[in-house]
Amino acid sequence: MFFGIGFLLNMLLRMTWLMAILYPIVVVLIIDDVRVFEYFTKPKYAFGLLGDKIVSLHAVDIIILLSGLVGAIISGFVIKALRKQGYQMF
Repeated sequence: MFFGIGFLLNMLLRMTWLMAILYPIVVVLIIDDVRVFEYFTKPKYAFGLLGDKIVSLHAVDIIILLSGLVGAIISGFVIKALRKQGYQMF
């Protein structure tokens, strides 16, 4: 799914690695129950809970999240290859 989202965003915004940069932020928002504001006000507490959540993930969850990251990275390579071949999107 992130390949498609990354491909479309790369095509529209012309920022090849945008999804690969935003994906870890999206993953943190998905797996963590801490508000974003607490990462700035209580960083030790928030990152500690994030570490605990990451360690407690099941193998299936890790595979799904890693495949999303791979899809986001591959979309960047595909857009670069298409632009190199002369295709122009918007």
